[in-house]
Amino acid sequence: MKAPMQLRKKLLASLINAAVISVACAPVVSWAQTANANLRGKAPASTTVTARNVATGSTRRASVGADGSYTLVGLPPGTYQVDAGPGTERTVTLTVASTATLDLTAPGAAAPSTANATTLSGVTVSAATLTEVKTSEIGSTISLHQINTIPQVSRNFLEFADTVPGMVFNVDSSGHTSLRGGAQNNSSVNVFIDGVGQKSYVKEGGVSGQFSSQGNPFPQLAIGEYKVITSNYKAEYDQISSAAVTADTKSGTNEFHGEVFGTYTNDSLRARTPAEDASGKKTKSHEKEYGFAIGGPIIQDKMHFFFTYEAKKFDTPITVTPGVTGTAAFLPASASTQLGPADLPFNEDLYFGKIDWEPTDRDRFELSGQLRKEGQYDNIGNQTAASAGIDVINRDTRIAARWQHSGDSYFNELLFTHENAYNNPTPLRFGDGAAYTYGPQQDATILITGSANALATQKKGQKGPAIQDDLTFNDFEWHGDHVIKMGVKYKKVDLNAQDAGNSNPQFTYNVDPTGTGATPYKVFFPAPVPGLSPVARSSDKQFGTYIQDDWAVNDKLTLNLGVRWDYEKNPSYLNYVTPANVVAALNSPNPDSTAPAGQTYAQALALGGINVNDYISTGHNRKAYKGEIQPRLGFSYDLNADESHVIFGGAGRAYDRDLYDYLQVEQTKASLPQLTVYFQDPATGLCHNNGSPCFAWDPKYQNNLSALQALVAASNTGQEVDAINNHLKAPYSDQFSLGMRNKIGDWNTSAAIARILSHDGFAFTLGNRYPDGSFFKNGSQPWGNGVPGFGGLIIGNNGIETRTTQLLLSAEKPYTKESGWSATFAYTYTRATQNRDVNEHYSFDEATIHQYPFIDSNAAARHRFVATGVIDIPWGITLSAKLTLATPIPFNGIACYGATFANGSGCTPAAATPGGNGKFLVGGKVFGYRDVDFQATKDFDLGHGMTIYGRFDLLNAFNFRNYTDVLVNWGSGGVPNTNPAMYNPTGNITFVPRTIKFTVGMKF
Repeated sequence: MKAPMQLRKKLLASLINAAVISVACAPVVSWAQTANANLRGKAPASTTVTARNVATGSTRRASVGADGSYTLVGLPPGTYQVDAGPGTERTVTLTVASTATLDLTAPGAAAPSTANATTLSGVTVSAATLTEVKTSEIGSTISLHQINTIPQVSRNFLEFADTVPGMVFNVDSSGHTSLRGGAQNNSSVNVFIDGVGQKSYVKEGGVSGQFSSQGNPFPQLAIGEYKVITSNYKAEYDQISSAAVTADTKSGTNEFHGEVFGTYTNDSLRARTPAEDASGKKTKSHEKEYGFAIGGPIIQDKMHFFFTYEAKKFDTPITVTPGVTGTAAFLPASASTQLGPADLPFNEDLYFGKIDWEPTDRDRFELSGQLRKEGQYDNIGNQTAASAGIDVINRDTRIAARWQHSGDSYFNELLFTHENAYNNPTPLRFGDGAAYTYGPQQDATILITGSANALATQKKGQKGPAIQDDLTFNDFEWHGDHVIKMGVKYKKVDLNAQDAGNSNPQFTYNVDPTGTGATPYKVFFPAPVPGLSPVARSSDKQFGTYIQDDWAVNDKLTLNLGVRWDYEKNPSYLNYVTPANVVAALNSPNPDSTAPAGQTYAQALALGGINVNDYISTGHNRKAYKGEIQPRLGFSYDLNADESHVIFGGAGRAYDRDLYDYLQVEQTKASLPQLTVYFQDPATGLCHNNGSPCFAWDPKYQNNLSALQALVAASNTGQEVDAINNHLKAPYSDQFSLGMRNKIGDWNTSAAIARILSHDGFAFTLGNRYPDGSFFKNGSQPWGNGVPGFGGLIIGNNGIETRTTQLLLSAEKPYTKESGWSATFAYTYTRATQNRDVNEHYSFDEATIHQYPFIDSNAAARHRFVATGVIDIPWGITLSAKLTLATPIPFNGIACYGATFANGSGCTPAAATPGGNGKFLVGGKVFGYRDVDFQATKDFDLGHGMTIYGRFDLLNAFNFRNYTDVLVNWGSGGVPNTNPAMYNPTGNITFVPRTIKFTVGMKF
């Protein structure tokens, strides 16, 4: 193109050298993916391509090379007037995180469609929306029109992601929302807002603050559109192993515009839940959502502002159900009366503001900030009564400052961010708690009442700055045109975690068909170690770098070639020193009376495959893992060079993070151990299952934590020892895909097959072993063979794996003002297995995580279908509908039916799929989830740019009972049941019962 080849090669070589030097010298990991769009194509040779944003007036220019190719990089998504001289003018819409093709070599107008994807409102132009098809990524874009019109149960903008094959947005029985990609857990997802990752490093959930929350990660009024990539993303994406969501926020425009809204529903506008039907009483509930947004110019064409606020006030119904069917009658009246309907109050405030300034056509500055404030009652429902609930305070504050600079042949983005997020749950009540367990079913929990136990107090958070620079060369030729992007980022984030509080002992009572025991058989309580802090802290350092080449070999073949490398240094894990008394105990004589003479406890563990030296840290023998090399390779082939039929595929590796919530337990359990003490049965004088330490029961222990702590004072007896492998790695996934996109008339279709293999998920297992090294004897595990002088040995290792194959089919007819309608169809077939419940990281049922069998995954339904449709009808009314169907999700549990398995256990991990809840229109009861939603909006034009609207949402219109609680009967007498699982017809449901929501608002 314009610059001499030799100069371009020197520039590229210099940049690569600089990147290598930065990697070598910088301390250490993280990435963010830009939400900007790129535009490339052909134009008259040696001219200049100009792109002007019609809403903001911002302008970008690029030179056209001698071969007629051009590339514009770093354009904020929106509608642009593009030209390369007289007769080449086009008006097009560019979508978030995309690379579109636009040829300007001949006069003519593009087919128009209404484009208003990324402005506040009020700007309507005739434009062609350019869809990215020449990419190896699997995914799709969610437009602002979809966000504004599709029926919605929450104002969580991520809810629309389930219109993309492979994605599931879930609203559980407690109202918690979550997003999952494929058959991996929620923590594997990462969401990028304006290029800034919202990753949670401490708690589960993927997005910071989204663990067990009814709230939204970001105000929906601020979202312009977003892209969902389910696999084979480019090298710039980091800290992720399943799906990536990259969202673009709205900006102010050259005109003042705003919106205000309010949404309301209550218990009179919804049907009863199954539990309410069973009890004959409906729990009071309500939902209020309201907010506003405003934006406009500060300096015409140069500087703009945008601000939004949204709030939620919920009171969500929930059901407390016994964990073992048919046992409620055996409970004391004080406990059984706590079964049935309950409620979950929730409050949230969301703020977002942004200022953008473009002093020249080469420079853009942005400053933005976001704040999330939540308070909610939680951990109520299923086997936990309202009295044992918790109060959760959730905060997330983030700021971002960026400078984008465009050169003749390059684009550079410098980004500075700072985050401060924390999650602080505490018990609703303080005092003794009570747990009731059913003896005939291996002490399965029936009900928890009283006060939440010591583990309910958990203060966990992350705070710190990051700096990142991404540099793109858009003027490099070698056997085709290359857009080469590379970047480096350094992040320092302070992590903290408190795992328990010094309060609330929990007494456990045995229940059987004769009733409830008069005295507890054990108690769980905290016992702080003097002089040690119960809070773990770590100054985590993250470093990462990547290079990505989007290589247009010719007008048909495009290669996406990239590689990234991440590195993380977590001092509290790396520098941790195993206490000397623990090391001495591990190497002390085995106290088991059946142990051979002279055998040490470590030798018994070695016979069971555990080398204690792998878990004893000296503060110097742990090294941060340096092997996170991640190739990301893909291709697309345009059969006719007209973007109508494109074959695509790719292969890549993506690393995630080990959550600090897991790494910190070595410290917090040592400083504030939680102990289990057993009490003698008054009739036999024995402790339950020969549990130890064992003491005589005394009523003075009730409401007297200090008396319980005195039982173990000056002793480590019963204190759990947690130890993590010295050679820990980060979890990752290998992704492979092949598919084809087609444009058929107004429809865009895609068909792809994806294979995802995830490895090295984190799990805690029981380290205890019998003297001969065995883990099972007579069907029992060695719970009584803990570390001498302490309690059980809990070890942490990598080892959770998933194996997933998916068929992903989609068809979309985008909305245009001219047609007045749109539709989407998404079908996903999933075949997935895993060696551990996707929601669990404690795995005590087998000797090691590698001995768990691969069973059907409980992360995804075998078949899932989502369809949406929107249509404009006369009188300013917009109607829409959404249909979601899914077959039952397998249940993962431990099957016990009187058989003895090859490893000596009387139980084995197993999966069972419940029968369907019902049918849809025709056929049998094959579906586990069914939902049909409707929406209607009426606009009233008041003139002068003002519109009032009323909106009506009917959710779960047919009141389908989407049960979520599963009852299992694995069998008996050594014979397994052929259909062991069924849904609990009086238990909790996912999503909502039939619900009506009303919204009123005004746009100006």
